[in-house]
Amino acid sequence: MSDKKSKNNSRREFLKIGSLFGVGVAAAGAAAYSGFASQDGHGTSGETILSESEQKIKVLTEDGTLAEIKASELTPIKKDEYTDALQSQGREGIAGKHWAMVIDLSRCRNVRACMASCQNAHHLRDEQHHINVLRMQDDRNTEPYFMPKPCFHCDNPPCTKVCPVDATFKRQDGIVLIDNERCIGCRFCIAACPYSARVFNWFEPKDAEKDEELLYNVELNVPQKKGTVSKCLFSADRLREGKLPYCVSACPNGVYYFGDLNEDAVTNGTSGETVRFSELIRQNAGYTLMPELGTKPNVYYLPPKNRMFPFEFKGKTTLDDEHHG
Repeated sequence: MSDKKSKNNSRREFLKIGSLFGVGVAAAGAAAYSGFASQDGHGTSGETILSESEQKIKVLTEDGTLAEIKASELTPIKKDEYTDALQSQGREGIAGKHWAMVIDLSRCRNVRACMASCQNAHHLRDEQHHINVLRMQDDRNTEPYFMPKPCFHCDNPPCTKVCPVDATFKRQDGIVLIDNERCIGCRFCIAACPYSARVFNWFEPKDAEKDEELLYNVELNVPQKKGTVSKCLFSADRLREGKLPYCVSACPNGVYYFGDLNEDAVTNGTSGETVRFSELIRQNAGYTLMPELGTKPNVYYLPPKNRMFPFEFKGKTTLDDEHHG
């Protein structure tokens, strides 16, 4: 019994890894059979247990076809091939998608759970932010408000045009990423970004020793690397698993909506409610930052009207964080 459990656990782990790049994805995330064998040689629901060589596993092929293969035909992938597959999938993106985020400024009270979740996922140092919450005030006669600011994943990104080594690139699903295996730290992309959405790794990463043996995943941007540029990734690794971004799920106040423009649908990270993107923007006077630049951002804001919370500044931002429109 214990030997069978051990073998099946190992198989689960392999399939979990394989699911990262669409080869050998376990459709049900389970072992080759539904129940452990009982003493009479049958499963818990009475079915006959196949021998290990005959057990079949459901997999999703690279062209999206659901198929079955024998467990004995499942071949481990070499480390270099796996790394190459991660890089290839990371550059291609998810076909048929055009990701976008909507940020409701009337709901933000500077909890910064979004920032903490992002920093934890991407192993960032305390002073590094892929998303930052800024204290904003449009006029001296208006009330201040808080504004989360990630990378805007522009449809016309100036950052990708200046990179001399193709380290930063835009995928087919609208996400702009950085390949730290290619990045040479020239920081041209930082200079080109009008939204100050990138950071430079001046020091050794927070978890450098702990992450030393990890395979680099461009969709997660871990391990981080000294001397390279880092930025918000729209949590591309989470989208690969059909989940909402880290920041969206972490916010307790429903500030963030995230979804697919091709489907005209975005989902609120707190309530789980899915609404039409076009209606949400139209009915609430949604806007993008600095549209005159022609960058065509994929992050939209809803103005801070009918606020859920009174403005309370608790000193969580610094003078460098304060912006006045």
